[in-house]
Amino acid sequence: MVSTKPERRAAREAVAGYHQAQLALLVERVGAAVDRYRAGELDAFDIDHVIFQYSRAAKELWKFCNLADVETTANFIRECPPDDWWERGAPRKR
Repeated sequence: MVSTKPERRAAREAVAGYHQAQLALLVERVGAAVDRYRAGELDAFDIDHVIFQYSRAAKELWKFCNLADVETTANFIRECPPDDWWERGAPRKR
C-alpha cells in the first residue's frame, strides 16, 4: 500500500513524539540519580552506571525509532508501543 504525503508526515510526527516522550522519561531517571548523588545517597560509580544505562537505553530507543520504515514504526507504536526502554538499556548479567 502506498501512503500519501500527509500520512507519511503524520507517521513521522507520531514517531518523533513517541521518541521525545520516551527520551524525556530516560532523562528524568538520570536527573533523579544526579539529585541523589548531590544529596550524598549515591557515589560516582553509581552515577557512572546510571549514565551508562541511559546511553544504552537511548541508543536502543533511537534504533527502534529510526531503523525501520517510519509508517511501520508508527503503526507499531499505535498498536503495541514498547515500554521500559530503561530496562532494555540494562547491562546484561553474566
